[in-house]
Amino acid sequence: FTTQFWSDLQSVVTGTVPPWRHSGLIVLLRGHYGKLPCNCSGEGVQDPEDCDPATGQCSCLPGYAGLQCEECEEAHFTNGTSGCLPCGCDSFGAEHQFCDSSGACACKTGVYGPKCDECHPGFFRFSSTGCQPCQCNNHTSSCHPQSGGCLDCQGNTHGPKCEECLPNSYRRPGEGSTESCAPCPCSDLTSSGSCHVDPRGNAACDECKAGFSGATCARCADGFHRSGGACAPCECHGNADPRSAPRLCHPDSGRCLSCANHTAGQHCELCAPGYTGDARTHNCTLRGPPTSSTIRNSTGAGSTPATRALLTSLGSPTRNSTAAALSVVSWTQFNVILLAVIIAVVVLLMGFVGAVYTYREYRNRKLNAPFWTIELKEDNISFSSYHDSIPNADPSGLLEEEQCPVATNGQLALSASANMYKV
Repeated sequence: FTTQFWSDLQSVVTGTVPPWRHSGLIVLLRGHYGKLPCNCSGEGVQDPEDCDPATGQCSCLPGYAGLQCEECEEAHFTNGTSGCLPCGCDSFGAEHQFCDSSGACACKTGVYGPKCDECHPGFFRFSSTGCQPCQCNNHTSSCHPQSGGCLDCQGNTHGPKCEECLPNSYRRPGEGSTESCAPCPCSDLTSSGSCHVDPRGNAACDECKAGFSGATCARCADGFHRSGGACAPCECHGNADPRSAPRLCHPDSGRCLSCANHTAGQHCELCAPGYTGDARTHNCTLRGPPTSSTIRNSTGAGSTPATRALLTSLGSPTRNSTAAALSVVSWTQFNVILLAVIIAVVVLLMGFVGAVYTYREYRNRKLNAPFWTIELKEDNISFSSYHDSIPNADPSGLLEEEQCPVATNGQLALSASANMYKV
């Protein structure tokens, strides 16, 4: 044996030989000298006195490898303090079974975690091919790791794939599921809050609350007016003019547009000028003509010169009667009077037409007097009438001389041949 051999042998005995030369020397020595003592003292050794007699391989604990159990086995790692631990890489999610010194495995696409056993956020359905991307129409990046159902949808969306609009939200026609939904322009105070898209492509509230109207329920309905943040019914004390319906009052101020029943005022709460009573109970009646005492009281110290002049001008009973009569004439009475005038004019026209027609008939009858056909024979004259209005005309009146008898057939016999007749 060489000097180097003895030096290495001494190193083996003392435990200072490099590991890469250890096993070879042991095998060589055991081949020449037979059984040698086991050199198994590492942390991975199961029994320090137990080794292979031929190779000197120590009996190692699980996860250790090497002649003296000084290394970690494949698919194991050590952090220098806790010995060799299994990597535990998932067979589906990891690229291979090896890991680094921290125990982290190499993961497939969409897989993460120290052991590659979970889907990365934005992926789902862990399998042997990795994880699939979440299908959420770009409204979220997370989904259920097994089912793929989208979680925490944004843009007013919901559904398994964030494809639907939340209640009280909408999409315009032509917008796809990748577009965000816009909130309905419908307040919960004035409407149901939900909306739909009208034929023009605008959002319209599904239902307005009582007193509100319009596409977005933003204005007061007919018969209501704005009062604070709500719409209150028009207060006209039942005296609103039906002709102003359906909008009885101004939508902002609440002022009644037109009063009936001889009333006046912002809310038809007063009797109109010339009337007295209680407008709230529909009891406004025509005020009678002022008396002399009323005029004197009105023209007293508390009245103005203009008021006294006006009362003086209205002092005549005739003028008072005329003014009262004009004030009483309502719109309905005016219509009745107008209709009566029209009927009278029509009757007069019909009478005039009848008179003209009668006169023309009279003229026609006078012009179309009866005419006669006279036939002269040897001993008689024959007369024939062709006017339908005188079927039995008497021809005897046509002769100026002696009267001759008339036969039943309309013939006139001559009594003497020498007589001369003038027809």
